[in-house]
Amino acid sequence: MKHFLTIFILTVIVQWSCLKAPEYPIEPIINFVGLTSEVMKQGAFNSDSTIITFSFTDGDGDLGDNDSVNIFLTDERIDTITTSFKIPLLSQSAGAKGISGEIAIKVYTTCCLFPNGQTPCTPSSQYPVDSLVYGIYIIDRGQHKSNIIYTPAIKLLCQ
Repeated sequence: MKHFLTIFILTVIVQWSCLKAPEYPIEPIINFVGLTSEVMKQGAFNSDSTIITFSFTDGDGDLGDNDSVNIFLTDERIDTITTSFKIPLLSQSAGAKGISGEIAIKVYTTCCLFPNGQTPCTPSSQYPVDSLVYGIYIIDRGQHKSNIIYTPAIKLLCQ
């Protein structure tokens, strides 16, 4: 039994030492993970929110910056409305070639947009619900842009 345990431990150590760190492309890659809520009440003053979580990999590990914004969130209803966030400077593990992890951003509610031209953020009995999808991408310090991911539809309650 003693020899079996020694051989087992030696085998685990040998296999562990042979594992290679994953290699990622130098462009960041992001994947949608989840939302804390798929329903929000419309509002203009941060009255409701959801947290969007996505995972990332970056092969050269140059993600994050203390001076620049690098997460971009676009309201797909009006692609000219983009909110930006900042990823702080991230460090790599010693000897690692890349970096990976998850990012969670808190997104506050927005206004319902009405097809009849009604003023946004006003209650509507004719259009009680609006739907919103966010497109998200990130940019690393080398100006490599990630793929774009999309949230599932978020229901905005317009009453």
